[in-house]
Amino acid sequence: MNSLNALHTATSGQNPLSKQDLDIILNDAKQRVEEHYLEFTGTILPQEAWALFQTAQVVIVDVRTNEERKFVGYVEDTVHIPWATGTALNRNPRFAKELETKVGKDKIILLLCRSGKRSAAAANVAFNAGFENIYNIDQGFEGDLDENNHRGSFNGWRFHGLPWRQE
Repeated sequence: MNSLNALHTATSGQNPLSKQDLDIILNDAKQRVEEHYLEFTGTILPQEAWALFQTAQVVIVDVRTNEERKFVGYVEDTVHIPWATGTALNRNPRFAKELETKVGKDKIILLLCRSGKRSAAAANVAFNAGFENIYNIDQGFEGDLDENNHRGSFNGWRFHGLPWRQE
């Protein structure tokens, strides 16, 4: 069984996500990490992240700016620790320390940004700071740019119809 089968079984209402399903999804995520050429535990697909988040076995940390969360939207009940701030996106030098304080190193942590690139960089820093279960959410909240330089038209959290809100 692969992660998509485990995810389908869990989300079809047949069974809740089991420990075995969690392990399958996280093991598949570990195989995807090589795509980023950075060190972290693995890369989770948005649908997998939502299924895992619903079980309360993982914590999602949104690493986007306050402005992105406010004007673009966010996933409820996630932890917010900006990877970078302001329009210049100056890197938060206290990111790993804030992550340890707000979440802890013992949790399974999924990082979310706009497209999956900043969260991959943040996952790399966290991994090298001793976080052993740190995953990047592939595609991010808005997804990659399309041929017209627009986001949200072919991938990302919102594109997949996963829950989010905007104030």
